[in-house]
Order: sequence, then C-alpha cells, then structure tokens
Amino acid sequence: MVKASDQGTRLLSLIDGLRSRGYRITPQRRAVIEILMNSDDHPSVDLIYERVRDRFPMTSLATVYKTISLLRDVGEIHEIGFVDSTSRFDAGRTDPHGHLICTRCGKVRDLDIEMGGSRLQAAIADDTGYEIKWERHDFFGVCPDCRKNLQKQEKETEQ
Repeated sequence: MVKASDQGTRLLSLIDGLRSRGYRITPQRRAVIEILMNSDDHPSVDLIYERVRDRFPMTSLATVYKTISLLRDVGEIHEIGFVDSTSRFDAGRTDPHGHLICTRCGKVRDLDIEMGGSRLQAAIADDTGYEIKWERHDFFGVCPDCRKNLQKQEKETEQ
C-alpha cells in the first residue's frame, strides 16, 4: 500500500495535471478521485458511487462513470475487469503489479511481489509475434477471512 503522504502528493499532482489539461475539478469529481486514491479495496463503480453520495447526495452515476473513464484514459487508474462483466478500479498503485482475488467474497488485494517484467515480455513477444503492451497477473483463491468462516461453518455442521 502507498504511504498516506505519497497519496496526498499524488492526489495533488493528479488534480493539477487534470487542470493543466483543461479538465474541471468539481467537488464531486475530486471526491471520486479521493475515494479511488484512498481505497485499498479496489472498489467497483457502484461502491465508488455509494461513497461519493455519502458526501454529495446529488451526485449522478454518470459523473462517477465519466470521472473513472477520464482517469483510466489518462492512465491514472487501472481497471481490473472480470468475466462476469464487473470491473474494479485500482488507483493506489500505477506500477505493474498482481492481485489476489477471493472467489467467495470478491475481495481484491494488491500482490507485492515482482511480476513478469521486460525479459518475460520479450520472450513471449519473440515466441508469439505479439507486441506486448501490458501484462496482468491475477491469482484467484479463498481469502483468510472466508477460509476461517468456512472452517467455522464446517465445525458447526459437525456438531
């Protein structure tokens, strides 16, 4: 996870960068950006919308979608898409990194080990002829909380 001071610096830099490109920073847009920057749970659009509405009840879902699209288009957030067509968003880190995803509760967590890299990309490009633009490493399993709950349920059913 990124340190709070680094997040604050990145937040201000991001907002200044958007302003310098001619984008307006409304209070609602700033709230979306702050929520993304301060979330380590890789929130979905619906969760971001819910959190923004806690502060700005009149915020529209369209505002949230437009802000997320803008941030994605300028490379400030990563979209983690899933087969069931849901997406989660990662603004805490812009470096390539992997994720751990719980198949029971849907929790998404950053994985803090070096993934792939230029040698792997070069080898795959040489072998396949692809021009590799980016890579994604996701690992799916059952998180410790869900495992604990499953064990508790198993014990209860045995009694």
